[in-house]
Amino acid sequence: MAHSVKIAPSVLSADFTRLGEQVQIAAEHGASQIHIDVMDGVFVPNITMGPLVVKAIRRVTRLPLDVHLMIIEPDRHVQAFADAGASALTVHFEACPHLHRTLQYIKSLGVRAGVAINPHTPATLLSEIAHLVDIVLVMTVNPGFGGQAFLPETLPKIRQIRQMLGERPVDIGVDGGIDAQTTPQVLEAGANVLIAGNAIFAAAGGIASGMKAIKQAAGK
Repeated sequence: MAHSVKIAPSVLSADFTRLGEQVQIAAEHGASQIHIDVMDGVFVPNITMGPLVVKAIRRVTRLPLDVHLMIIEPDRHVQAFADAGASALTVHFEACPHLHRTLQYIKSLGVRAGVAINPHTPATLLSEIAHLVDIVLVMTVNPGFGGQAFLPETLPKIRQIRQMLGERPVDIGVDGGIDAQTTPQVLEAGANVLIAGNAIFAAAGGIASGMKAIKQAAGK
């Protein structure tokens, strides 16, 4: 089964004084979805966005909003993010002691359910919940900050997950250090959702230039 390549600009790297405008520019230049990183200052060191930002972005684009919850106790917040307009909610394996229940809850809200794993988390731990997920997000850096360097040791994990999922229509996203240089590597390994922040929103030639570079690297 062919898994279509999707480009997901991460607004963590956007200029928040022009957030709506920058999301629209990314959409105009081929973004497949918009990636929104939610951090609580507990599960990861940084603090970022909440449902109000998701709701604001929902007003300026029809693209799917892919919300990545880097937070503890995500069950307390998924309803608010779904109500704000999230199309997908991804929680961390490491933050969910009752992951089956969390995924079932997300799906009951009518949004896609995803699981993210940190670089140190073995892919084999996903085997018991693989049938419940629409998205597997492989962190290719340690989560918490934008602009980090890609960890090449995550490539075998991507291959392992793609083999585990087989023909299931599950997206494999990669998040961290994704740019024109790393894009061919992660696609070859089996990923199909390219989450890129600095490579798009901080590109020297602007967002259009950043999108073009990623698209060319992906063969789009």
